[in-house]
Amino acid sequence: MKMKPEENSKQQNQGELFRNRLDQILDPRHPLYQIANKIDWEKFEKEFGKYYTEKTGRPGLRIRLLVGLHYLKHAYNVSDEKVVEGYLENPYWQYVCGNEYFEH
Repeated sequence: MKMKPEENSKQQNQGELFRNRLDQILDPRHPLYQIANKIDWEKFEKEFGKYYTEKTGRPGLRIRLLVGLHYLKHAYNVSDEKVVEGYLENPYWQYVCGNEYFEH
């Protein structure tokens, strides 16, 4: 078993006061924006969450991030390295993976 992913805390989000949220700056007509809002992410959380524990190890990565990257890797037929590179550069990819703000 792996450690459960950490949840965002209010304290972590205080620095986001002056940043624009991705859902406010992205085009809602973009296919990835629409797909991200149609996927039942809670179903993945429920299915994969049982493989995590709160008792041992360091916190795991967010399940939505892992599922989102896996989806993008197969949708765009790219390698692990290229999907990470695309994630770092593309705000739509970050939105699919559950980011609230653009990270670079």
